[in-house]
Amino acid sequence: MALKGNLRDFTITQILNLINLAQKSGTLVVEGPNEAAKIYFREGKLAYAQFGQDDNSLAAILYRANKISSAQHRAIKTRAGQMSDKELGLLLINANYMSQQDILNSLQSHFISVLNHMFTWVEGFFRFDTEAAPPDGKITVRISLENIIMEGSRRLREWEQLQDEIPSLDMALKFVDRPGANLRSVNLSVEEWRVASFINPKNTMRQIARATKMNDLEIRRIVYGMLQAGLVEIVRPEGAPPIKSFTQRVVEEGNKEEHTSLIKRIISRIRSI
Repeated sequence: MALKGNLRDFTITQILNLINLAQKSGTLVVEGPNEAAKIYFREGKLAYAQFGQDDNSLAAILYRANKISSAQHRAIKTRAGQMSDKELGLLLINANYMSQQDILNSLQSHFISVLNHMFTWVEGFFRFDTEAAPPDGKITVRISLENIIMEGSRRLREWEQLQDEIPSLDMALKFVDRPGANLRSVNLSVEEWRVASFINPKNTMRQIARATKMNDLEIRRIVYGMLQAGLVEIVRPEGAPPIKSFTQRVVEEGNKEEHTSLIKRIISRIRSI
């Protein structure tokens, strides 16, 4: 199946549906404006996924899944850095550090999260290569795509709604001034508290997302919840140039005589109505 094109014409959901229905094996490479991902499939099922240049080693995935501590992660990188993921997995299982299912669950969650992250990509290019296989020594899984596609469609609808509510992440936030309001008495999640700690008219939502390592969907979701709760409001970032009115632009782009003439014509038009 020769499949390549532009994400403007073909969504991630449609691509996955084709791979799923045709039960294809191969590698889907998606290149966004600032990101890239490789997704490997075997007979229409998700087998392996890698996002950008992120560390996709088994040790890193287990660490991010809180299956091993920071000290254990460093020790594994030092002592077993030359091992393949398959060799490391067997070592951890034989040493009774964790079960095979623990490892598979961590890998499955990571691979699905990579795929879920891509559902909101609307810019970029893709290609499907039936010859490419996962890197040597990596542990692969078999995950049906049906539930992932359904979740992706839901995320896409949510993304479109949140884009309507919060069109630009280059705006800032500030807490609403309400006498007697105490933020500490509000029941916020851990992620919401992380965002709240960066809320300042000087910080754009895009900067907050980078600082908290959230993608565009995640930051919009949290900000929307805070807006609905009446905790924050969207403002222009401090130090940003003010938005110029139409008459200001006319003055700058033309001369004052042209501006005066324009105003007179407008007044005459209003009087004639």
